[in-house]
Amino acid sequence: MSRNFELLTNLADERELFRDAETIPKTPAQPSTRTHFDGTARDEMTKLAQNVFALAAVGITPRAVAFCGVEHGDGTSWMCAQVARVVAEQSRATICAVDANLTSPKLHQYLGTANRRGLVDAICEEGPLRDFLEPGPLNNLSVLTAGSSANQNIVLISQRFRERLAELRAEFDYVIFDVPPAAHSNDAVVLGRLLDGVVLVVGAHSTRRETARRVKESLNEGEVHLLGSVLNGRTFPIPEGLYRRL
Repeated sequence: MSRNFELLTNLADERELFRDAETIPKTPAQPSTRTHFDGTARDEMTKLAQNVFALAAVGITPRAVAFCGVEHGDGTSWMCAQVARVVAEQSRATICAVDANLTSPKLHQYLGTANRRGLVDAICEEGPLRDFLEPGPLNNLSVLTAGSSANQNIVLISQRFRERLAELRAEFDYVIFDVPPAAHSNDAVVLGRLLDGVVLVVGAHSTRRETARRVKESLNEGEVHLLGSVLNGRTFPIPEGLYRRL
């Protein structure tokens, strides 16, 4: 039986990107600062986090991962925030959620922080990395918001970004990036080459099949390690109590 947030590791056929997943809760229309979500959604988000960060059995131990949507509205920022919460709640590891979606930053809203100084400022200014972080909803979860909008076009390709990324890796056990949709930006390829992998977020009712196929090919051609894809937003008319018994 498929899961609410289904990590699809076999991407040889683009049809796998749209394999049905049952009872997927829709992401909220407006950013929410809630720390907890209940029932099946929470259980399946936990499974997703475990699948992404517990791949050592196949020789992979990702510590720095990006979540990337195919198109706008796929729910990537919300999902990135929830995965960061789950990892922080269920481990003693230190986590930093980074908003690299510089043109449309939303991660700070889902994690209940202010977007003051952040990623852009950390790259353009000097000073300890900690000076640019916001506290997250849990003690072991920090947030590096997008920050200032200045110089955003050169941020991810700069040597200074690589230096800050090295600091993030040294400071935190896990770093989780929210990046712009791959159909509208090359940031997923640029950043994905520097990270341990990318998880592609596919909107069940918004992502077009042909667009998803082109994005997958683009990531492969860019030699980005694609960890899998997540089908998000699928609805299925089974009451949660009954679903949990199946």
